[in-house]
Amino acid sequence: MDNSSKVEMDYKQDSHYEETVMMKSPKTYEEQVKIIKRKGFIVDDDEACESFLKQANYYRLSAYFLPFRNADGTYFENINFNRIKRIYEFDGRIRNLIFECIETIELYLRTQLSYYCGHAYGALGYLNPDIYNERHNDDKFKRLLDICIEENKMTLVVQHHKKKYSGQFPIWVIIEFFSMGMLSYLYADLKSVDQKKIARELYHTSSVCLKSWLRCITDLRNRCAHYSRIYYWSFPALPRMPKNVSFNTNRKLFSQILTLKFLYPDKNEWESRIMTELRALIEEYGDDISLSHIGFPENWDEMI
Repeated sequence: MDNSSKVEMDYKQDSHYEETVMMKSPKTYEEQVKIIKRKGFIVDDDEACESFLKQANYYRLSAYFLPFRNADGTYFENINFNRIKRIYEFDGRIRNLIFECIETIELYLRTQLSYYCGHAYGALGYLNPDIYNERHNDDKFKRLLDICIEENKMTLVVQHHKKKYSGQFPIWVIIEFFSMGMLSYLYADLKSVDQKKIARELYHTSSVCLKSWLRCITDLRNRCAHYSRIYYWSFPALPRMPKNVSFNTNRKLFSQILTLKFLYPDKNEWESRIMTELRALIEEYGDDISLSHIGFPENWDEMI
């Protein structure tokens, strides 16, 4: 073996060696339109398509091609690009409606958890590891609390409590800085007797169901908050269904919307406003979306 071959072999065996991958070059809007056409989508107006691509990043938009892709990587024939645009618009509008629902649910849950914990264990009882179950990691929880305070250190609320109360925050104050994930964390770490009482009194359900619902809407909220696609998306968590609901849950959007119904505090508003808007969206985009892509059964209107 000559010296150059040995050097090359040593280089390839080195732990820091990585195979060079040719990076794709950026494409102009005109080139992006041509790529869309090559995939087989029908573009009626190149200029209008370019205009849309200037608003929606091609990489982001390409995820909406997925429902029309064959197993071999090719795409369905005779799919008009306008349909992709309509699905993209529908996704944004239903995402906004869902995010609004989650905001209402989140504010209600904050109020109820702080009220319960405050009256059951006192203003600072949430700092006592004895009120939590055996799964509770108190060091991690305290670190998360410190992060909440640090991230909001410039607010008048934090400054006031640091100055007047030596940096102590009653549960009804600190909980205002909790994310949906932190609320879910707090509930899941309470003792079983507290979990059951909260689930029964607030939502007329079991603690097992409530924990699964909170996990689901935490994931759903994160996607909505980051403007991520929820159409034709598989969610990581499956919600548990109450005994009186006969539905085989899936990882599509409909199962997540069911959890919103279960958690929404004002049932009259859910029916009069939320459902009215949802029905209107489904009707407006009915010719372009596919209910199967979002897990909606035929009798979806009766279920939610």
